[in-house]
Amino acid sequence: MPDLKRGVLFGVAAYAMWGLFPLYWPLLKPSGALEILSHRIAWSLVAVVAILAVRRHWSWFRDLLKQPKKLILLALAAFFVTVNWGTYIYAVNAGNVVESALGYFINPLVSVVFGVAILRERLRPMQWVAVGFGALAVLFLTLDYGRLPWIALTLAFSFGIYGLIKKAANVGAAESLTVETLILLVPAVAYLVYLEITGQATFGHTDPGHALLLAGAGVITAIPLLFFTASAIRVPLSTIGLLQYIAPILQFGVGVLIVKETMPPSRWIGFSIVWLALAFFTYDSISAARRTRKQELAKTAQPATSAG
Repeated sequence: MPDLKRGVLFGVAAYAMWGLFPLYWPLLKPSGALEILSHRIAWSLVAVVAILAVRRHWSWFRDLLKQPKKLILLALAAFFVTVNWGTYIYAVNAGNVVESALGYFINPLVSVVFGVAILRERLRPMQWVAVGFGALAVLFLTLDYGRLPWIALTLAFSFGIYGLIKKAANVGAAESLTVETLILLVPAVAYLVYLEITGQATFGHTDPGHALLLAGAGVITAIPLLFFTASAIRVPLSTIGLLQYIAPILQFGVGVLIVKETMPPSRWIGFSIVWLALAFFTYDSISAARRTRKQELAKTAQPATSAG
C-alpha cells in the first residue's frame, strides 16, 4: 500500500475514534467526571509506557531531562490537556455532546487567531472572512443558549493552547504523552486514593466489566494518538486539516441522532454559520496548498529549462 494511502487511513482511524468518544464515556457511569479523568490519566501512562517498551524506545527520556525548557512546556501542556479532557468528559456525561462538537468545529479558527496574536502570522483575506463568520456564530449561539457556550469555548481554547505549546516543545506524540501523564500521575492517584478512603470510589466496587472499561480509557487515549502520529508523518498538512473535521462531525451526529439532544431551528442556523466559516477556511487552505505546490514545481523545473 502506498505511504500516502496508509497515512490517510491512519488519519481516518484516529479522527473516527476521537469522534466516537461520546459513546464511551457514558459507559463509565456511575463514575463521576473527575474519577474518570483520573483513571484516564493513570491508565494512559500505563498504555503508552507499554507501547514504548514494545518499541524499546527509551533513549529520548535521558535527553529530555537535560532540556528544562521543554519539560516546563510539557508541564504546561499537561495542564491544558487536563482541562480539555475533564471538560469533554463532563460535557458528554452531562448530555452536552453537540456543544462539545461545536468546540472542535471552531478549534481550527481559534488556532488561526493564535497564529496572528502570538506567532505574528498574517492572515489571508479568506481567512479573515472565516474568522469573522466564526465570531458571528459564537455570538449567535450565545444568544440562542442564553449564555456563553462555555463548554465549546473551553474545549476550543484549551486544545488550541495545547497544540501551540506542543508545537513549541517539538516532542513526539508518544514521548510527550508519557511525560504529560507522568506529571499528572501524582494528583490523579491522590484523588483516586481520596475517593477510596471516603468510600466514593467506583473502581473495583461494581462489576468487573466497569473496572475494565475504566482501565480501557488509557488504551483508547493512546491508540488514536499513535494513529494520528503515523498519519501526520505520511500525509500533507492540508490533508490533515481536512481529516480533522471527521471527529466533530461524528460527535455532532452522536449528539443529534443517538443522544437525541434538542436542536431548535435557531441552533441549526448557528451551526450553519460555523460550517460556512469552515468552508471558507478549508477552501483557502486547499488553494494555498495548491499555490505552494505549483511554486515548488516551478522552482524545480527552472534549472532544467535553463540548461536546455
